[in-house]
Amino acid sequence: MEFIYYFGDVFTPVNFALLLLGTIGGLVLGATPGLSPTMAVALLIPFTFQLDATQGLILLGAAYTSTVAGGAVSAILLKIPGAPANIATTLDGHTMAQNGEGTKALQLSFLSSAVGGIFGVLLLIFLTPVLAKWALAFGPSHLFWLAILGVTVIGTLDSKSVVKGLLSGCIGLWLATIGFDDIMGAQRFIFHDALGGGINIIAALIGLFAIPQVITMFAKGRRDDGTEVLQVQKHSVVEAMRALLKYPRAMFIGMSTGSIIGLIPGVGGQIAGLVAYDQAKKFSPEREKFGKGHPEGVIAAESANNAMVGPSLVPLLTLSIPGSPTAAVLLGGLLIHGIFPGSDLFDNHPDVAWTFINSMLIGQVLMCIFGLYVAGFAARVAQVPQSLMAAVVLGLALFGSYSVQSSMGDVYVMAALGIMMYFLERFGFSAAPLVLGLILGPIAESNFIQGSMIANATDGLGPYFLGGPLNLFLIAAVIASIAYSAWMEVRNRRYVSKEEIMV
Repeated sequence: MEFIYYFGDVFTPVNFALLLLGTIGGLVLGATPGLSPTMAVALLIPFTFQLDATQGLILLGAAYTSTVAGGAVSAILLKIPGAPANIATTLDGHTMAQNGEGTKALQLSFLSSAVGGIFGVLLLIFLTPVLAKWALAFGPSHLFWLAILGVTVIGTLDSKSVVKGLLSGCIGLWLATIGFDDIMGAQRFIFHDALGGGINIIAALIGLFAIPQVITMFAKGRRDDGTEVLQVQKHSVVEAMRALLKYPRAMFIGMSTGSIIGLIPGVGGQIAGLVAYDQAKKFSPEREKFGKGHPEGVIAAESANNAMVGPSLVPLLTLSIPGSPTAAVLLGGLLIHGIFPGSDLFDNHPDVAWTFINSMLIGQVLMCIFGLYVAGFAARVAQVPQSLMAAVVLGLALFGSYSVQSSMGDVYVMAALGIMMYFLERFGFSAAPLVLGLILGPIAESNFIQGSMIANATDGLGPYFLGGPLNLFLIAAVIASIAYSAWMEVRNRRYVSKEEIMV
């Protein structure tokens, strides 16, 4: 309970002002397509040079948590995920906005993010020693199978066909191989100079989600068919809280999934929302409503996104192992001030560690307050005519793609992937599985290569990758995931067939 003694330090004038600044700035940066939490934190590091270690970490931590939540704004209103962590939010959130429930979707996203975030930070406070030891149990073979499990999960994500979902994931895995091999340095599928460094995930994210939508909106032209301007229904915060309490299963799945995935070093929190969405869909009695504007989808995805924030810092603060790309940037923020995270961090610098963690706890509450306040105003973006919205979205897509590395090559890649996705969607393929394959590809490949090196020096590939209780458990989960997805598709087809016969 040592953390209680340092709560007062968060409310000193300078510290609290930095917490407010980081929270508000993080929401704005998160809602901007192309600015991921990692980029937002990296952009703020130069501003911490003149601050002490505690103040710098408060600013960076507040930006981290609120940027993850802020990404839901563009995901819901524009169908452009503010960050990879918000991919799953678009599946039901944008549909809710199209149905006039943009305010409700935003309110649910911020409330879910706050509950999930508080849960994750509490895990960071109370279970750090235990969780850190558990995280060490994951080696290259386990991380490889975990990535494969993620690929199999995509079979039911935003797709009516398991085969098409898996094929989309395979396309993403292939796209992940483009560039230079990390181990041998060999060129792979480099058809243009823009592909020399591989496909940037932010440029791909914008292209795959934004460009098909822009093309569709431009195709409608300026004609008034009565569907261009959407109505935004007013929705009170109290009603949003009641809706949140109506789906405790989705909240629990989101928090637990996000916490587990955030804890595992190297996996990355960007898949937390997708996995939580998939599991919430599988266990929901209303699974047929997912993808059509179901609140459960938003709750599961957003609670998982922020629940992973706290656990992702457990390996960093106790083992000096960043649990996510953003945690790696935070590690740099610590080292700049001469503080080395590890087992003695809480002994030598308890004021820095506990004040930082407490600020993240309070920052979740502030993020929720500010988010709920602007939800009603932000939702009115849905009322902008589509002819104008298409131009705005295209401008944001170009700006977001170019700003990642100041490279026109990323803009070309974004446009090419967007046009490809437009035609793939015409044949029933989905962007979400493709993006997940692109994200998980490097994780699976790098861990397989590392595991192969270890296996060749020990007992061989078979015993290393197929032996041990954790490997066997993950393999069983992969098989069960594929079998369950296939069974659900067959059952749904039989159900539809019976309804057609009755008609």
